[in-house]
Amino acid sequence: MPIYNAPVEDMMFLFNKLRNNKKYNEIEKYKEINSDLVKDILEEAAKITKNLILPLAKSGDENPPILENGIVRTSPGYKEAYEKFIEDGWISLSCDPKYGGQGMPKTVSGFFDEMLSSSCLSFKLYSELTIGAYNCILRHASNEIKNKYLPKMVEGKWSGTMCLTEPVCGTDLGLLKSKAEEQADGTYKISGQKIFITSGDHDLTENIIHLVLARVTDSPKGTKGISLFLVPKFIVKEDGTIGPRNGVSTGSIEEKMGIKASATCVLNFEEAVGYMIGPKNKGLNSMFTMMNLERIVVGIQGLGISEIAYQNSLSYAKERKQGKANNTKSENGADNIIEHADIRRSLLNMKSIIEGERALCFWLSQQTEVSLNHSDEKTKQEASDFVSLLTPVVKSMFTDLGMEITSEAMQIHGGYGFTKDLGIEQLYRDNRITPIYEGTNSVQAADLVFRKLVTKNGDIIDKYLNVIKEEINISEDKIQPFLKQINYYLDILSKFTIWIKEKIKDSKDEASAACNDYLKVLGFVATAHAWIKVLEASFKDYDNNKDFYEDKIQTANFYFNRVLPRAESYFKTATTGSKYIMDFKFN
Repeated sequence: MPIYNAPVEDMMFLFNKLRNNKKYNEIEKYKEINSDLVKDILEEAAKITKNLILPLAKSGDENPPILENGIVRTSPGYKEAYEKFIEDGWISLSCDPKYGGQGMPKTVSGFFDEMLSSSCLSFKLYSELTIGAYNCILRHASNEIKNKYLPKMVEGKWSGTMCLTEPVCGTDLGLLKSKAEEQADGTYKISGQKIFITSGDHDLTENIIHLVLARVTDSPKGTKGISLFLVPKFIVKEDGTIGPRNGVSTGSIEEKMGIKASATCVLNFEEAVGYMIGPKNKGLNSMFTMMNLERIVVGIQGLGISEIAYQNSLSYAKERKQGKANNTKSENGADNIIEHADIRRSLLNMKSIIEGERALCFWLSQQTEVSLNHSDEKTKQEASDFVSLLTPVVKSMFTDLGMEITSEAMQIHGGYGFTKDLGIEQLYRDNRITPIYEGTNSVQAADLVFRKLVTKNGDIIDKYLNVIKEEINISEDKIQPFLKQINYYLDILSKFTIWIKEKIKDSKDEASAACNDYLKVLGFVATAHAWIKVLEASFKDYDNNKDFYEDKIQTANFYFNRVLPRAESYFKTATTGSKYIMDFKFN
């Protein structure tokens, strides 16, 4: 089984040193949340993820859920762990106190998301979709529905799902076939089949609250005729108690490459009672509240799995002896492989990406909170625009780099990485879904280029680049070499932005062929921006913790010299055009 110790010190550094964001600090409801409280929460989270949840990863992989007489039985140990999990209130961490939540900001809950992803992604998914469904209901449902369903979901007694995909449609939801027939009492009868439903059925909770996209019988075709419905597994009576089974059944559980302990289900809806959420024919607008937040969390999944892969690679490299290094440390026999330059390069690649991603996530969490809770509407909108711009970047880049990092981890472990002995190959398998679900990474890249870059006359990206330029206007001498580098790549990103905006107008194939490259350039520069904020704090506070901050500075040095330059190569290859791609004749 892999080792894992949550990086609480690094998380607290971000909370303490990078929290000084003026607009974020203007949010009244978070002014009482101090460092001591957050540290206590993260230290407890570190204990439960290490001692309770981490051991579930291997056992769940070897003993996936089964469908038995129409009932999904989760992996051994999951039910007991889940009961402890909700007893300690972990699902309620970021939820509204009005419904029994603890009211922590996403700057804190994001850290916990990472810990859960590191320790056992399969287990995390049972609660993750609950939080997604909670957010959707909170923002779009009637007060009656909120009061009826949210307290039990926040408590963890009821869970949630997101039911979009069907056999005929995934990304293209305009082809959706599920139908909704309005009843005299204002409810709807929902019929259809949904596939690839994460945590679609299980035995961990008393009820499961499905959020289902369907088309009312008199609605238009395409995406303009889709509505959103709340469909409980068991009907909830007027007094809030559970009634009879609704018309929802599990057809099968998917057999998967990874996240085997997560029950990915085919769900059949047969005239199931449903309640409309949000306006009729505006279901996608409501569902996107859940989907967009979920995409950021999927990016954090990639970060979390990268972290545990790095920790185990570092530990193994310090112990495994193979060959003699150029500057050999041993007089007899072999050196620890961490003495080999290429292994050190690989470890630093992991470390510099992970710590940069974590810092970027913290900045994005601040922007998310500003977009939801700031008192000034203009400020809220600007933050919302930045979150919208960077959501596909975080989802796509963090998960792609997660695949790179888990592959590097297997390589460092050699033959043992390829076997099941140490659990490294499972990290690779579990992470492989993250570039696929919640919108494939190709879809994310297309969303960034063809939607986000043209929204509001295409000035959101320009505003974001201006924010970076403002925030890196730092006079500290020691940081100047890093500023010189980021400014160089900011210039490349600006040129790439102008180029791709023109191609969107004149040559969509060229823009499409460059989507992934553009996303990566934006991602590498955004991560460099986050690193600059880390460096600013590190140089400022250096004398108070020299070892910690020297580690930060040297890690950043690797990122700026060995990782960030990838941005230029993506720019150069993308701008060669697409003619040779589109004219190629596949036999």
